[in-house]
Amino acid sequence: MSSAPSTISIPQRIERVLARIERACQRAGRDPKTVTLIAVSKGQPASSVVEALHSGLTEFGENKVQEGLAKIEAARQLDPLAMKNATFHLIGHLQTNKARAAANAFAILHSVDSLRLLQAISASGDRPVHCMIEVNIAGEESKFGVSEADVPGLLTEAAAFPNIRIDGLMAVAPLVAKAEEARPVFRKLAKLATTHGLHSLSMGMTGDFEVAIEEGATHVRIGRAIFGERA
Repeated sequence: MSSAPSTISIPQRIERVLARIERACQRAGRDPKTVTLIAVSKGQPASSVVEALHSGLTEFGENKVQEGLAKIEAARQLDPLAMKNATFHLIGHLQTNKARAAANAFAILHSVDSLRLLQAISASGDRPVHCMIEVNIAGEESKFGVSEADVPGLLTEAAAFPNIRIDGLMAVAPLVAKAEEARPVFRKLAKLATTHGLHSLSMGMTGDFEVAIEEGATHVRIGRAIFGERA
């Protein structure tokens, strides 16, 4: 006999995620206010973004520029007042030909990984653009991001652009059977950030965000645990 479909609402899911974040912070001796919960809305309808906004969330993550732009506009049409409180992050790979649109629409670009991309972002205008450098910290061939060894050079190159602000580092941990197995990856990224005087760490997703918080994550990117499985 097949199981009944989940009836857990988005507000209930958010409440559970926030409780898990608080417990992880307690274990790490951290203030939960130091962790930014990014609700990953990729593949979700604009109505779900508005529902999450009504439940108290304000930070959202999109993987693709065009989908994100369309969703932002659709959500504004649904509830322009609520959308005044919304902040959108680009967390997916960014192509140089989409850099201008991304820099103008998203508050933080989490996936900067080349000088060419920095140049394209810088050319988007004069206003400051907040970015994170994506690091392929585990050296996976299937992942985007610079190597650990290339981080110092890219930071130096980024400093030459007056309108680019590098806030920190971002990484996607390898897919593992148990969240605990991702701990060394998160710890390594945190150490790298500290070495370079960077304070923001975008790491941790639905399957491993508690471990990421214990290792210093300041931004966790949660999709499935908030919105459920994508259709």
